[in-house]
Amino acid sequence: MTQTGIRPGTAQQPTTPSGATDPRRSLLLLMAVATGLSCAGNYVAQPLLDLISRDLHLGSVLAGLVVTASQAGYALGLMLLIPLGDVMDRRRLTVLLFSATALFLTVSALAPSGPVLLVGTVLAALTSVGAQVVVAHAAALASADTRGRVVAVVMSGVLLGGLLARTAAGGLSELGGWRTAYWVLAVLMAVAAVALHRTLPQLAVTAELRYPALLRSTLALLREEPVLRRRALLGALSLASYSVQLTALTFLLSGSPYHWSAPAIGLFGLVGAVGVVTMTFAARLGDRGHAQKVTGGGAALLVTGWLLLLAGQSSLLWLAIGVVVLNVGQQAVLNSSQTVLYALRPEARSRINSAFMTSFFLGGALGSALASVVWAAAGWTGVSTLGAALAAGALAVWTWERTR
Repeated sequence: MTQTGIRPGTAQQPTTPSGATDPRRSLLLLMAVATGLSCAGNYVAQPLLDLISRDLHLGSVLAGLVVTASQAGYALGLMLLIPLGDVMDRRRLTVLLFSATALFLTVSALAPSGPVLLVGTVLAALTSVGAQVVVAHAAALASADTRGRVVAVVMSGVLLGGLLARTAAGGLSELGGWRTAYWVLAVLMAVAAVALHRTLPQLAVTAELRYPALLRSTLALLREEPVLRRRALLGALSLASYSVQLTALTFLLSGSPYHWSAPAIGLFGLVGAVGVVTMTFAARLGDRGHAQKVTGGGAALLVTGWLLLLAGQSSLLWLAIGVVVLNVGQQAVLNSSQTVLYALRPEARSRINSAFMTSFFLGGALGSALASVVWAAAGWTGVSTLGAALAAGALAVWTWERTR
């Protein structure tokens, strides 16, 4: 992408040979923190459900719908809002979405009843896809030979936001009840919106389409781009495998032989942060032309991780190692897939991201649902078999892609 669309007065870095401008480290850090905050809102309720249920006098079913509402809202945002990044100034779209998320988190913080909380949750999740707009913006700012690393840095914020939100929400609830977490996050989102407005470069709009045509063109990309179809399937299977672990791990650690408390389980989940650290290494390999190998290695690690997790049924050490290996594999598959896809059509990056991330997210939702059913029927052995089978499916899709 050329720099003709950069807003006058915006500080610029030296232009790379490819014609793109690599963002400064300070800007990348801001983008990573902002995406983490945006995604955190989708997880903040999970450790607070018991407190919310008692305060608002909700039944267990209605309290559980808070998490479902967040997932549904995010899925809608991926499909309906992300494509706008190709027809609107992404800087403006980002600020609007972050500001809206701050407003809807405030609605949740003030909620006097369950229905109001559900509405606030759905709307906040809907607009939280502003994080993915920032990711696409980072890809547009980067040169071809550094795009993978730039995207990896920003995506690390997305992943850490999800991991840290549960722990932070639990701690904040100790200070002033469950509403405190929502208030703090709403304020931080408003601050992030102001900071992004002041610092994000403004790039030229890459397409001129009306909204219905924009959505149709997103579906058309799936038909026209076989690489996008294969990567969407591969991503869905990989996140489905990963989500099986996220869901079933709570069941395992809360029962025999571990009998851990909810806060302890939340802290154990931070072991997965090691996978985020390895994203940059995988991205560097991708930038050097090895994205396909990184994907295959990541899919193989997913299968290996489940073999280790099977032994973790009675060994905390093997369980921790398996979680780390699974996280490393998942981040390798995700980052290398984004490296491949962002190189397809620069003028349609937001729509490509929408198609891929929607498939990716739906795969995760399917994995979570299957994990609950399989756990009830076959316990940890059944769950490990399911996760390994999904990971093997991702490896098979990669093998198919290599033959193409």
